[in-house]
Amino acid sequence: MKTQRAFTLIELLVVIAIIAILAAILFPVFASAKLAAKNTVEISQARQIGMALKMYLIDNDDTMPIFYAYNSQPPAGEPGHKGIEVLLKTYTKNEDLFRSPHDRGGPYTHLDVPGAKSYWEAYGSSFRFTQCMYTIAAGESTQNNVPYDFSRKVIEGQIEFPAESRAMRSEMMPFFSRDVDKDCSRYGYDCDPPYNYFRMWSSTGGSVIFVDGHAKFITGPGQFDDTIVHPAGHRSGDPHPDPKYATWYFACD
Repeated sequence: MKTQRAFTLIELLVVIAIIAILAAILFPVFASAKLAAKNTVEISQARQIGMALKMYLIDNDDTMPIFYAYNSQPPAGEPGHKGIEVLLKTYTKNEDLFRSPHDRGGPYTHLDVPGAKSYWEAYGSSFRFTQCMYTIAAGESTQNNVPYDFSRKVIEGQIEFPAESRAMRSEMMPFFSRDVDKDCSRYGYDCDPPYNYFRMWSSTGGSVIFVDGHAKFITGPGQFDDTIVHPAGHRSGDPHPDPKYATWYFACD
């Protein structure tokens, strides 16, 4: 009679150890590939949004859209919700373009809009619009549901350097964390409660959409601070003359 040989305990443990070693090697590779794929999707979305902005400008006498941001009353998707993404909807044809694959919301989103797991669900966009680059209409433009009390028209032709001027950006950049912004004075995201807005999305960077329609994946704070946030050409990291703002980032972003 033939006897069937079974694995010994030592052999079984060796096989398990080999599998564990292979998993330890391959899992970071898979995670890295997944992150790179999401980055590629986001920058593709950003480019399409940039083209939608250009088409809007052509149809509206080169006037930048009316500024809205973080309006949660009513939240995104509900009748009456106001946002720049709503104005661009005719040109994007797809509201999901404004939903970054990285968007995981933040500490404040689920408090502002209960049940919202992302900025897109809460406010209609995973991208932040640069306030100084847009038209403000008194009583109509709103941020955090509060109307602006002044008006300002921005024409594309007034923007000195459109290829360097930040029209939109990913809401959450990795360098907004305390590792870079140690005292919360540079970007104002990773602060002590109740002013904590930071949550890591992509660990490598985020997309920036420029007024001329092109988009770029920004990976560091230096690149970000060097982008222009005001039609006159003021850069994000430049000191602001008004003492209540540290930089043009805080005045315009």
